[in-house]
Amino acid sequence: MPINTHPADTIQVVESQSLASLQTDSVKSDMASDSITARPVMEVPATSEAQPFARSPLHDTPSMGLLLMGLLAVALCYHTGYKYIENFFHYMFSTRRRENLFEDHTVNETSILAALIANTCIIEGIIVYFAVQLLWPAFAPSLQNHVFTHIAAFSGIAVGFYLVQWLVYKVIGYTFSDQTGSKLWIDGFKSSQSLLGLLLLPVLILLMLYPTHGKMLLGIAAALYFSARLIFIYKGFRIFYGNLSSILYFLLYICAVEIVPLVILTSVTHWICGILQ
Repeated sequence: MPINTHPADTIQVVESQSLASLQTDSVKSDMASDSITARPVMEVPATSEAQPFARSPLHDTPSMGLLLMGLLAVALCYHTGYKYIENFFHYMFSTRRRENLFEDHTVNETSILAALIANTCIIEGIIVYFAVQLLWPAFAPSLQNHVFTHIAAFSGIAVGFYLVQWLVYKVIGYTFSDQTGSKLWIDGFKSSQSLLGLLLLPVLILLMLYPTHGKMLLGIAAALYFSARLIFIYKGFRIFYGNLSSILYFLLYICAVEIVPLVILTSVTHWICGILQ
């Protein structure tokens, strides 16, 4: 006989089946959630793009060879010309007129002087290399692609600038003073420039090792350069000062020989960088 099922019982059965289905889905959802929680998704950290290697004088063999040649020349000449280095401060500050001031430098002193000046010009050329990148960033790619070419050019400019200054000071010395005063003044110029290279060497080493501190180190280099110039100018004032009217000529000298050439030198450096770019 067929079993009669009450409609209410049928509804209860359906509701119980639906409730069981919902509970099963809930359990599956919880298990899936637990599975996701137990196995977190690993994210790959974002990284910046690889930067190209920027060449510098420290990593350029010809440039380092040029610097070492200058230092080696000083070291080789030191044994025979050490007395000149010992008299640095005498040549920079002394204005005493003695008979032996008419005597020329000995061969040994001339050798050490030439080595010191060459060393100064090489060091100045490398420092200018870093200064150009700071002042004119547009030239940075060309500087990094042709390191030695630019350093050789800057060092050559430094040599030319030194020779022009030496010639101008010779003319001024013989025009406004006698032979003794002129020689005293030129000796001050040579010794101040020779000592400048030795003082700039540790600054250059730090500049090559820590280029990120370039602004501060270049400021120190500029301070050393202008200090050497001020010492030389002060000695010239002591030699040429005779009366109040000489102050006017001295001010004209400062503008014509010390300030204008630096402006011209900056323009020439920019022009050379444009040619080599």
